[in-house]
Amino acid sequence: MTRVVSFIEKSLAFLWRDFINEASYKFAFFLQFVGILVSIITYFFLSKLLGDIGVSYLKPYGGNYFSFILIGVAFFSYLRISIDGISKSIREGQMLGTLEALLVTQTGIPTIIISSSLYSFIFASFKVAVYLLLGVFVFGVNMGNANFAGALLILFLTIISFSSFGILSASFVMVLKRGDPISSIFTSVSGILGGLYYPVSVLPGWLQKLSHLLPVTYSLEGMRLALLQGYSLRELMPNIVALLLFSIIMLPLSIFIFGYAVKRAKIDGTLTQY
Repeated sequence: MTRVVSFIEKSLAFLWRDFINEASYKFAFFLQFVGILVSIITYFFLSKLLGDIGVSYLKPYGGNYFSFILIGVAFFSYLRISIDGISKSIREGQMLGTLEALLVTQTGIPTIIISSSLYSFIFASFKVAVYLLLGVFVFGVNMGNANFAGALLILFLTIISFSSFGILSASFVMVLKRGDPISSIFTSVSGILGGLYYPVSVLPGWLQKLSHLLPVTYSLEGMRLALLQGYSLRELMPNIVALLLFSIIMLPLSIFIFGYAVKRAKIDGTLTQY
């Protein structure tokens, strides 16, 4: 019980710290939502331009490109947050000295990771909600048959599997100090192969096989099928199982690697260097 209370207190402290830090840059905070509106308008008119082009590829998702791209852009933000948000928070902890203080108090690695990323994921969820609400009530995206329970399950597994790669990114930051060379490459490849801007089915066969090695492929496809087509949990099972396997394998591995990176930084005396 004491551990649970301690975990909650530390998580809330991190959450409040990150909120105050973000809110202090009010104009930048406001611009993020302007950016959401601008991107939605851009994709809306782009879908008008494309018309029925590629409708055969979009048929499994309802045949509408704007709905397709809206879901993709909204939920791809979780990958960006996972990759950048966790490593950014760890880096700030190094700069402010809070990371070293936490480790001195014997705070567990999972607690540090969860607390460091909590605000980023809450804020990302808020932005996703803005995307979806604008899409439905302003731009007429049809989610009348959506399976929200299935979408929430996909989202839960998405956050876990994406977080694994964010933790790996933070491990590189811990060791290399100046950033992770893999994160930007992984994010770009995920965008190209994972079905962000177009269905995976448009890719050549060998690239489609590579795309199925990425969790984002199953995440975006599952979200689109659940929200736009109302697929049942049984129909979503291939996506659910794939994301579950990614989570089971990658999460423990990434936490182990991060723990090793922390130990190495302690031994080298570079824990507070950045």
